[in-house]
Amino acid sequence: MKVLILNTYTKGGAGIAAGRLQKSLTAAGVQVDILTAADTGNRWPFYAERLSFVPFERDKSVRFSFSLANFGKNITQHPLVQAADVLHLHWINQGFLSLNGIHALAKLGKPIVWTLHDMWTFTGGCHYSRGCDHFKNSCGNCPYLRFPANKDLSYRVLNRKKRLFPADIQYVTCSTWLRDTAHTSALLREAAVQAIPNPIDTTVFKPSDTTAREKFKSELGMQPGAFALLFAAMKISEERKGFQYLAEALDMIKAAHPDCAIEIVVMGKSEIEPLMSLPYPVHLLGMIQNPEDLSLVYGACDVFVIPSLEDNLPNTVMESLACGTPVVGFDTGGIPEMVGHESEGIIVPQKDSKGLAEGIVRVLNSGAQATEAYRKAARAKVMTHYTEAIVARKYLDLYENMLGK
Repeated sequence: MKVLILNTYTKGGAGIAAGRLQKSLTAAGVQVDILTAADTGNRWPFYAERLSFVPFERDKSVRFSFSLANFGKNITQHPLVQAADVLHLHWINQGFLSLNGIHALAKLGKPIVWTLHDMWTFTGGCHYSRGCDHFKNSCGNCPYLRFPANKDLSYRVLNRKKRLFPADIQYVTCSTWLRDTAHTSALLREAAVQAIPNPIDTTVFKPSDTTAREKFKSELGMQPGAFALLFAAMKISEERKGFQYLAEALDMIKAAHPDCAIEIVVMGKSEIEPLMSLPYPVHLLGMIQNPEDLSLVYGACDVFVIPSLEDNLPNTVMESLACGTPVVGFDTGGIPEMVGHESEGIIVPQKDSKGLAEGIVRVLNSGAQATEAYRKAARAKVMTHYTEAIVARKYLDLYENMLGK
């Protein structure tokens, strides 16, 4: 069996997940290749795709939150496409595959699996709807657009998808939340949609012992006895990342528990000024690409906080759990599937800054026995749901069923 994974980039959440799936399937004996936009020539479709949306966008803040898929590359004759038994699409936006390009791939007659990493596949163009439910009917009156109307750009894009998407695509979502949401949409209400999570290498992402944790904190310059609160910051100005709620929660903790020694560890590349306004010392680690280094950071911290308002199945949450670090986050998207309340961490209502503050304090002040229980539950969740072998087997069953084996 030859499987070809198609994803715009090797980096980013979907790119990392696609790479991990390739590794998992290869270990299971499947020949898997990955084809990205960078492998197929110049970047003009990327620029054409972005510029084509500029006249319609509400403002610059939504420029990369809405995709038309008007422009892309014709890859039907690419040797890897021709050789594949199964075409496995992942995140294909920003000039890699257009709607016509997806239609052309389907005409090759090969089985197509499409793993959804956000809502775009079944909306009129947005990657996350931000509470809008127009995708359940026909889209239109889109809050991302400068001039929303009943038959605006989102309405037209959704109708193009209805015309061009093949009826026999097997859709996969990384979370049951996204699967259930897809089944409420006008486009995928009757489609085959299955939930299969992303995999993670549990031999790399694993818990650290006490000595390693203390060494990490010391080398980072943290005060002895301080709690390390981990936050992954990428474009924190984006509303759905929910940074303002974390900032509010930390202010509440500082006011209510002035003696609670917390220091913030930040991974990622984002705006520095908002981070520097937090009421606790901040340690900026920047971008960390090496998985072993990532594992060390997760394993050394006492809690990982994710204040996202919309998310699918975040790699960061899975990585934290695999390293035995409890998670505090909002009841949104696939996060509560990964983090059982009072088991692998704490889940609080969306946009509840006070609840987020209380959840953080509860984890940090839980005591040695409860802390160990959190750590064991976090690791156990990954070992029973997200290992490479478990996820690879689910995809193998899916591929074999589509191929009639």
